Amino acid sequence: MNKLLIGILSATLFLAACEDPAANKPKATTTNTNVMPANTNNANAAPKQGELLAINNENSKVSFVGSKVTGKHDGGFNKFSGNINLVNGKAEDSSVSVDIDIASIYTNEADLTKHLQTADFFDAEKFPKATFSSTTIVPDADKGAGNYTVTGDFELHGVKKSISFPATITVTDSEVTVDSEFSINRKDFGILYAGKADDLIRDLVAIKLDLKASRKK
Repeated sequence: MNKLLIGILSATLFLAACEDPAANKPKATTTNTNVMPANTNNANAAPKQGELLAINNENSKVSFVGSKVTGKHDGGFNKFSGNINLVNGKAEDSSVSVDIDIASIYTNEADLTKHLQTADFFDAEKFPKATFSSTTIVPDADKGAGNYTVTGDFELHGVKKSISFPATITVTDSEVTVDSEFSINRKDFGILYAGKADDLIRDLVAIKLDLKASRKK
């Protein structure tokens, strides 16, 4: 009986360790940058100048969760900057851009952090920056007020793609917040390192954005 109980507990712990943190996240749609998004409400419009609101690592957070067969690793970036160009006080008329310092990556393990900076993964020396610049922000009526689909050009590891992902955007008199959780396929951006034969790295990586920009009056 004791052996059976130990076996059940061991199997339970193993399965828990193997859960994919990206499995329950919406998958970002990724296309080549020369492919126009299906909804182009503001894709061809000339950029309008609105309130330029700063995003940085003091008021926002860019984080991720990667996983392999035996478990997962939490991480993020300590240095990034950007802005929200708030037009007419409406998310759908506005745009967002962010630059990320790849060398500022962190994880819950020091050795992993160093490995991620190498050519096996992000190759921080060759590709020191990742960038995102939105092209459209479209209300998602099916999900209710405050929900949007954000589409933009994302360059990572020297590969530039157009990606679309869901976001909750709130505009108040004092600030603008953007909250989003989704997954991307690292192989879409040329990050191909497989890991060890008995501990393979999963392709999908969960991304979490907590962006906040103050409106100074």
